Amino acid sequence: MSGRILVAEDEPYIVEAITFLLSHQGYQVTAVEDGAAVMPAIADAKPDLLILDIMLPSANGFEVLSRIRSAQNLKALPVLALTAKGQEADRRRMTDLGVDDFVTKPFSNRDLVSRVTRLIGAVQPDQPAARN
Repeated sequence: MSGRILVAEDEPYIVEAITFLLSHQGYQVTAVEDGAAVMPAIADAKPDLLILDIMLPSANGFEVLSRIRSAQNLKALPVLALTAKGQEADRRRMTDLGVDDFVTKPFSNRDLVSRVTRLIGAVQPDQPAARN
């Protein structure tokens, strides 16, 4: 597998786990730890997928996703949101903003890889990312 993934997560252990897991699946993983860094990182890394924590410092996941879906060149970027258990209202709000899928923390490795593979699998080489 191949593809570029940007992880926006402020918990170092989660970033380390995601990076380790997805790198061993053949993905190139870049990470940022606050919401304000996401848009510049997207411009630099040109990811095929964004894994976005909802609770980020500087700008939360709702704000970041809203900016992404408002940017003409990023509307099709697949976004996989990380949520904590029991955050149904947050899930509904992210769905309304255009998130593509969710992973609940704590997540299973198999579930994360499966969702990433499904979302990146929709991306064709030299084509913009397709939203499901």
